[in-house]
Amino acid sequence: MPVVNGRVLFNSIPEGFPVPGESTVYDASQTIDLENVPLNGGFLIKTLELSIDPYMRSRMRSAEIKSYTPPFTLGEPLNGYGIGVVIRSENPEVKAGDHVYGMLEHVNYVIRKDLASSGLQVIKDNHGLPWSTFIGVLGMPGKTAFMAWKEYSQAKKGETVFVSTGAGPVGSLVIQLAKLDGLKVIGSAGSEEKVQFMKEIGADVAFNYKTTNTKEVLAKEGPIDIFWDNVGGETLEAALEAANVNARFIECGMISGYNNPAAAAVRNLFHVVAKSISMHGFIVSRLHAKYDDEFYKTLPPLVASGKIKHREDVWNGLESVGDVMLAVQKGTNKAKAVVHVADE
Repeated sequence: MPVVNGRVLFNSIPEGFPVPGESTVYDASQTIDLENVPLNGGFLIKTLELSIDPYMRSRMRSAEIKSYTPPFTLGEPLNGYGIGVVIRSENPEVKAGDHVYGMLEHVNYVIRKDLASSGLQVIKDNHGLPWSTFIGVLGMPGKTAFMAWKEYSQAKKGETVFVSTGAGPVGSLVIQLAKLDGLKVIGSAGSEEKVQFMKEIGADVAFNYKTTNTKEVLAKEGPIDIFWDNVGGETLEAALEAANVNARFIECGMISGYNNPAAAAVRNLFHVVAKSISMHGFIVSRLHAKYDDEFYKTLPPLVASGKIKHREDVWNGLESVGDVMLAVQKGTNKAKAVVHVADE
């Protein structure tokens, strides 16, 4: 009996913010016979949870423009980090009932040949956590925070770190890792609710950058030894101004420029020279080989015990993907953006 196989298609390249229903469209024209569709030695996945992340905006571009991530293909489904459950398999690597994590199309059901070529891994939930946890604090955002903090922070007890976007899935874990290392933490976010969350997870100084002057806060509470940068632009300028000699800047993202490239411009880079600042840009996948095992050994027990806190903002159904992408770009989502596609 065929069922609808809904898809979210990349429909047009946006100028500025993505437009739900124009940049992306939900399509319900395809069906799939789950019992009889040929697998040809592969396996059939039912998509359960999808992660909507800031970097996805950079993939909504012309195929001619090169970047560290491939562009979405016009007329084809989006893809991104997700969790699915295997419902049929002809591949000995996976069996029905296994859960897989990795890059999944924004489609209800998808057939994959094998794990390696699909960029998927089988995920075990040994602590009874919701599956959405594995695309947030225990997925790519959590890995981003954990692996880059380990690799680049050189954190020493008593130092001061400034974390931009401190209430997001990456920044909020950075705040907690920094507190575990004994640092003073300054965090910024864009709403009072997010400021309250940063305080709850241990930030010593938490402020709303929309209503408070970042430079003034850093002048009072700094100098800063480490800056975790998710924003670029004026926030990066303020951090350079407030940096200590030999500060480490961990450049994770520059969302201020994703929809308006001019906004990410920085005018005081000479501080890098004058203060002997180290700036480390990174892509988390390049750190996987070194830290993946340690991540999965260390983080799940801390999350399950409540020692590491996290929050999710959940939308239901593939139809909501366009709205969630816009919310993430504008910062109106309240926490880690998750699209709950289906129950098991």
